[in-house]
Amino acid sequence: MWRRPLGASYRCFGCRSGGPKGIWNSHTVRTCSAPAFPAGRITALQAVDIWKKHFEQRGVTEPHQSSQYIIAHLLGAKTIESLEQEKLTQFLCREKIEQVWKLCTRRLSRMPVQYVIEEWDFRDLTLKMRPPVFIPRPETEELVELMVNDLQMMAGTGVGEDTEQSCLEVGCGSGAISLSLLKSLPQLKAFALDQSQDAVDLTRDNALRLQLWDRLQVYHMDIMKDAETVLKLCRSVSVLVSNPPYLYSEDMASLEPEIFRFEDHAALDGGEDGLKVIKQILTLAPHVLSNEGRLYLEVDPRHPPLIGRWVEVNVDALQYVETRHDINGRPRFCILQKIKQGPQAGSALRS
Repeated sequence: MWRRPLGASYRCFGCRSGGPKGIWNSHTVRTCSAPAFPAGRITALQAVDIWKKHFEQRGVTEPHQSSQYIIAHLLGAKTIESLEQEKLTQFLCREKIEQVWKLCTRRLSRMPVQYVIEEWDFRDLTLKMRPPVFIPRPETEELVELMVNDLQMMAGTGVGEDTEQSCLEVGCGSGAISLSLLKSLPQLKAFALDQSQDAVDLTRDNALRLQLWDRLQVYHMDIMKDAETVLKLCRSVSVLVSNPPYLYSEDMASLEPEIFRFEDHAALDGGEDGLKVIKQILTLAPHVLSNEGRLYLEVDPRHPPLIGRWVEVNVDALQYVETRHDINGRPRFCILQKIKQGPQAGSALRS
């Protein structure tokens, strides 16, 4: 399993998915000088070394891993370590060398490895990837793990018993969260929304390929504009989850080129305080959740206390339950719950 997405490191906390084509079109066509095509025959290990050194010289992040992942992919494996030594020391045919040079030259432009090889692992799934759809990060795997544990416990306690167990994901990107939940929880049904048509199309493609399409409904919607439509389609779900845009706008300029040039800014930029979309989700939550249904958010580590205070003042029907930390000890996940009340409870929607 590939645990850490390459070409997706940050100087600030966090990151996001799906949107304006202008970002993709304006940053990807770049002239990058590749090392000279080898005149003689080379092995896979020699190709790894050539490109590692060239990536280092050109300032590409994670040069060794980048070279290894791309060449392993072309040899039909996930990692170099999983290949037999014999395959690594055999001479590559000319066609294979041309493929190595083509993909590694893309990485030279700072295109993330996930886009270069067009796939990435998320928990127990291999997802297809294509720009500018947001690349899922390791922290989000942790979010799904805690959700799976909670949902398995909820299924045995009668919480949300007024409705079948169902999930709404806001901002589905590649479909990583919804599809991983569906794979782990065979009785679950899911709705997934994204403001990006690219993301919606990729989620559908991944769902069909993974044979999870029969329990998933995907919609092209922006909850900042289409809140009433969301209510009509996705009312009374057991769980609401989102890995929304949560970067502070001022932090966008400090992103690595892999993110800034290639991933959708609309899925990254959360506004001045990083809470623009999050506040809309919090407002929407009591209207779509069943009684005692839960909301799970992945956020910037600065956000949990801000979210707790904002909900206390602005959303009567929602209770802040707890903050969970990621593997690095950062307060990353917020869990909230709908208070059991009548159908009119909660704040009015902002469209």
